[in-house]
Amino acid sequence: MEENDRPGPPGPDPPPSPFPESDTRGSRLHRARRISEGAGRLIARGSSSAFLGARRFTHSGGAGESGLARLLELHVFNTAGDAAVAVSLAGTLFFTVPTEQASSQVALFLVLTMLPFAIVAPLIGPFLDRFRRGRRWAIGTTLAVRAFCCWVLASAVVEESATFYLAALGVLVSSKAYGVTRAAAVPRLLPAEFTLVKANSRISLTGTAAAAISAPLAVGAAAIGAPWALRYAAVLFVIGTILAILLPARVDSSAGEEQVDIAGRRHGITVSRDVVNALRSNAGLRLLTGFLTIFMAFVLREPPDSMGWGGNATVLMALVIGAAGLGNILGVVIGNWAKSHRPERVVLAVLVLDVAVLVVAAVLFKWPIAVVLGLTAGLCQSLGKLSLDALIQRDVGEEVRTSMFARSETLLQLSWVIGGLLGIGLFTLDVSAPLGMVITAVILLGWASFVMARAIKGPTPAPGPVTQ
Repeated sequence: MEENDRPGPPGPDPPPSPFPESDTRGSRLHRARRISEGAGRLIARGSSSAFLGARRFTHSGGAGESGLARLLELHVFNTAGDAAVAVSLAGTLFFTVPTEQASSQVALFLVLTMLPFAIVAPLIGPFLDRFRRGRRWAIGTTLAVRAFCCWVLASAVVEESATFYLAALGVLVSSKAYGVTRAAAVPRLLPAEFTLVKANSRISLTGTAAAAISAPLAVGAAAIGAPWALRYAAVLFVIGTILAILLPARVDSSAGEEQVDIAGRRHGITVSRDVVNALRSNAGLRLLTGFLTIFMAFVLREPPDSMGWGGNATVLMALVIGAAGLGNILGVVIGNWAKSHRPERVVLAVLVLDVAVLVVAAVLFKWPIAVVLGLTAGLCQSLGKLSLDALIQRDVGEEVRTSMFARSETLLQLSWVIGGLLGIGLFTLDVSAPLGMVITAVILLGWASFVMARAIKGPTPAPGPVTQ
């Protein structure tokens, strides 16, 4: 071996690393564990704060002591379940089929929704009046029926068979029956410092928040498969059923109540002209909302070039729907304003405003105007309903107030369905969006003129005994 090839004397060992490989891995694991624990604590703290904030909201103003808070908690699960059903049905009935087929399906759906109310409307109020001592069970039944129907829908949603339509019909009818039974229970749970308008405003805000939280969860479940969104809704309705049964016993009290027909006459009782005008105004508002919901949904699937929208159609639809939701929230937030500023005038003003904006949207049919129309429709419907509630509270005696609420809810639902059928009819006839809105505006303008003429016909009669 050559001398140069011989290994030299061993050099000094390299200094030990201050961060050995095993220690580095341990440090990384330790940091990751600390980050995950911190994130977990942050999420838990945020969830706890949100829960406590929501609980303070539902229990404030004496709502916890009166039992109204329990009804609010029940309404959370009801609205969250309805939002999940809406997400699932929108994906199966509307967006996944061609426009022509979707229009026929939605038309059939609306007809099936309207027929039970057209037949049962004269009977549902008297039935609930006779069932007053079991309101908790009546509310619970509307939720239990929806839970069962949603579970059936989850199995039938793929083929959309006759079973699918029957189950969907059961969901819609029981959902509207819930609105009637819940309205009948609210006056029994009012805190001493609450008005009926304030209670309904809080119920609406609670439901809106629940729907906003539940809808994305339902979309996530629907991404796995449409049946999973319906199963999610069924679970929510089961929880709501249990909460309904646990409502305070005073919900079942019927002391001092009597029956009243839709004309407001029975047992020597009459309803003021202001209440009648408010019902008529709200019927017009609901007809317009039903029309816009169905007609604009079809139009915005493929926005016409005249709207000036060059983006994704789904984004535009989300903007219009979001504006309507925002308008509804604004109406709820300022609901007490309607109570203190002559609700009989507010309810007429919002009807005129709705028609005026509809005319502007028909003439200037651009996408920003469509967003403004959605905002206005949501705001006017919300203020109109709260004004109606205020007038019923002011002018209708407690002994018949519950029955009046039941009949008003039925009337408003029928008006919404008629508006939806009008939208289906105009779209099926291939009427352009501006012309369709002009036709609807003419109808509503005639209706508003009739309501205004009746409103200024003479002094409002005071509620009291009917003189024959």
